[in-house]
Amino acid sequence: MKFLAALLLTLLFIGLLAVLYVGHVWYLPVAVVFYSALQDAIAAAAVTAAVVMLLRRRLGFNGFETALLVTVWLLGGYAFAISIPTVLDRSLSFYLLEKLQQRGGGILADRFETVFVEEYVPEFRLIDVRLTEQLQSGTIRMDGGCIRLTERGAALAEFSRFFRLNLLAKHRLLAGKYTDALVDPFQRSATGKIGYEC
Repeated sequence: MKFLAALLLTLLFIGLLAVLYVGHVWYLPVAVVFYSALQDAIAAAAVTAAVVMLLRRRLGFNGFETALLVTVWLLGGYAFAISIPTVLDRSLSFYLLEKLQQRGGGILADRFETVFVEEYVPEFRLIDVRLTEQLQSGTIRMDGGCIRLTERGAALAEFSRFFRLNLLAKHRLLAGKYTDALVDPFQRSATGKIGYEC
């Protein structure tokens, strides 16, 4: 009986998440895709948890079981938020597939850099989207005509750099060869003053 109730409640959560997500993206403003989908997941879990509380005597869940169900729903909502709308919004891989489809199924291999620079960046307003996300996340701030890291942004950059240098694959397949080129991509960057620093 409890298993069936948990299954039905989980289906309710999924249905609520779908309705909230679609309503949100169709009718409400969205600053950051991931945060918006996460809000929908939290709201769906809260409503489903309220149903559990209203029917607690009939359902027979104890506090621990209820907490586990809510945790599963929140984790499922998080997985949805990061795996579907966020990945589709940010994914260069999906862009590549869609661009190949748009161009009749094929693009010359030596023209992909041109496609990314001249089409991907403006079509997806890549700079505007990423700067908006970072401003909303509190990792950067606008300072006149300059974009600066906040303390939070600096800490995340340090973590990212540490992880990249120490915990990313050192033998990764790129263009048919195994390489460590992406462990430290800045090693090939120009050094010293470039001219665009604040």
